[in-house]
Amino acid sequence: MTAVFSAAPSAVLAPVTEPVADPRCATVDRPGLLTTVQDWPGRTGYWHVGVPPSGPMDDLSFRLGNRALGNAEGAAGLECTMAGPALRFSEPTWVCVTGAPVTVTVAGRAAPLWRPVLVPAGEMLDVGPIRGPGMRCYVLVSGGLRLPGYLGSTATFTLGRFGGVDGRALTAGDVLPVGPAAGPPVGAVPGEEQPVLTRDWEIAVTEGPHGAPEFFTRDDIDTLLSTAYEVHFNSDRTGVRLIGPQPRWARADGGEAGLHPSNIHDTAYSVGALDFTGDTPILLGPDGPSLGGFVCPVTVAAAELWKLGQLCPGDRVRFVPVRADRTASPHELGAARRAGWPIVLSRGGDGDDGVLRHAETADGTPVTYRRAGDDGILVEYGPMTLDLELRARVHALHERLRARGERGITELTPGVRSLQVRVDPRARGIASALDLLTEVEAGLPAAGDLVVPSRTVDLPLSWDDPATREAITRYMHGVRADAPWCPWNIEFIRRMNGLDTVGDVFDTVFAAEYLVLGLGDVYLGAPLATPIDPRHRLITTKYNPARTWTPENAVGIGGAYLCIYGMEGPGGYQFVGRTTQVWSRRTDTETPWLLRFFDRIRWYPVSAAELLDLRADIAAGRGDMRTGPGEFRLAEYRRFLAEQDGSIASFRTRQSAAFSAERESWRRSGELGETR
Repeated sequence: MTAVFSAAPSAVLAPVTEPVADPRCATVDRPGLLTTVQDWPGRTGYWHVGVPPSGPMDDLSFRLGNRALGNAEGAAGLECTMAGPALRFSEPTWVCVTGAPVTVTVAGRAAPLWRPVLVPAGEMLDVGPIRGPGMRCYVLVSGGLRLPGYLGSTATFTLGRFGGVDGRALTAGDVLPVGPAAGPPVGAVPGEEQPVLTRDWEIAVTEGPHGAPEFFTRDDIDTLLSTAYEVHFNSDRTGVRLIGPQPRWARADGGEAGLHPSNIHDTAYSVGALDFTGDTPILLGPDGPSLGGFVCPVTVAAAELWKLGQLCPGDRVRFVPVRADRTASPHELGAARRAGWPIVLSRGGDGDDGVLRHAETADGTPVTYRRAGDDGILVEYGPMTLDLELRARVHALHERLRARGERGITELTPGVRSLQVRVDPRARGIASALDLLTEVEAGLPAAGDLVVPSRTVDLPLSWDDPATREAITRYMHGVRADAPWCPWNIEFIRRMNGLDTVGDVFDTVFAAEYLVLGLGDVYLGAPLATPIDPRHRLITTKYNPARTWTPENAVGIGGAYLCIYGMEGPGGYQFVGRTTQVWSRRTDTETPWLLRFFDRIRWYPVSAAELLDLRADIAAGRGDMRTGPGEFRLAEYRRFLAEQDGSIASFRTRQSAAFSAERESWRRSGELGETR
């Protein structure tokens, strides 16, 4: 059977936008350090399959520049990091440069920022190095840039290699089509509307989703809100890493989610969430992951996300808690946005630790509604354990909400035991969304009645692949060499699970049938899966700090979950091997993701050389994928668990003893720091 990359039931593919036939264009003489095409709000509607929105990191400067030119606020323009480009235009063209302070010349003469400037035909617009404060400037063009769209947007996602100009930063010689001007420029951006940039930032945050006292201690949160964190040099559009004190944590570990107390069962992230990957805090950016297994105690208010785009290495950041219902609207561009002040005007948080409401299902399963920023809710079911019945409840809620198509609900992203619900505050407030969720929950069928389509998908696995070995070597040379999982992740997995040999790890992985619980775990349709049979659930912990590089389609285990990395990038799961693509880069593919929720993955072994051949075939559209139809019935699964209860308990007892021994070893070696 020829490999088909097919849609999840909720997917709708946006049409591809063709370039507008127009002679106007800009030619790149000098690209700058990192200049990409972006539009606003970016690539929305695909969070559930691991596609980030991308778009301008400082949306405010970008949109103000477009408005000054008379463009639509979201018209495609250029984002320039640290230094800008030199461009020549085929026709007289109005441009506006905004954002961080930078020297701009037109035909060799100085030109102002924040004001439309006419560039004569054939002359050069030259945007130099950014002087600071700030990190990014924006070049907006009357009529906007007109490039082919991908999944409904021209925004560049360089890690995914799509959007903009071939999914990459600009290079010399690129030709950028420019659309017809809608009319004359509106005029300069008023000074009081221009964002204030600094080296000492205050950023408004809302509490939650995961704070004290469940995950962090009260002292941890007090420290978080009183510390001036320093921006780490290893920061980019995926996330801004911060340097600051290590939490003491309220838990000894993450249980089945991993050995470190920052580990949780995978859940959807919010852009702007402060994500603790182990002990390292990272502010997730517009190119960040949609799903992951780390706690996030606070989330940047939506109207303050522009500040992430201007944070420079060495800058200081203080987090200021605010009331979620009193934050500025990100849809404003004027004084109501409050960007003209160097401080956060409205102070004082909600004081609820990010928990909006507690409830129960009809059969008594606890439901917790958590705040996920000022425009989102995270619905969590049951205790913090891996239970496929909880995922079934998430599925039922997800499907019911999707079928209802309620006004103001913009994104629905399932996790292991949670569903993230994003709202448009202009159409529906958080309080109204909470009432809606409570109403829908009351009308859901009993979980035991759930029957879900569940294909069997057979995939090749190159065990202990050379590419994953290389990633471990890079980690040891560039991050840390003394990690407990180095130099061989598979041996670490063996030790953590009390198995006799690494051959037992191999046998367990290949015997398992992995149920896909989420998509987009580390981007682009990457499945988050766990064995249906609990006796096949190998438990590990995640890298701390995370890797900076992971090969595309590496296969790893973190907590009790397996993931196939959809693309190159950072990561933290313990490697077992590498497989074929789960995301198609072919432009003739309507739906580029391979897997669906509740698919069952089975592995068959191949050599590293065979895998390379299979990967080449799939890239060329020739690959074969073995699939079979099926269903997942929760009632049958309950019977299976009851029949195998004794054997499962015996397996878990041995595994728990090995897990505890590893944790004690970490405690003695100082790996857990001040954890208590």
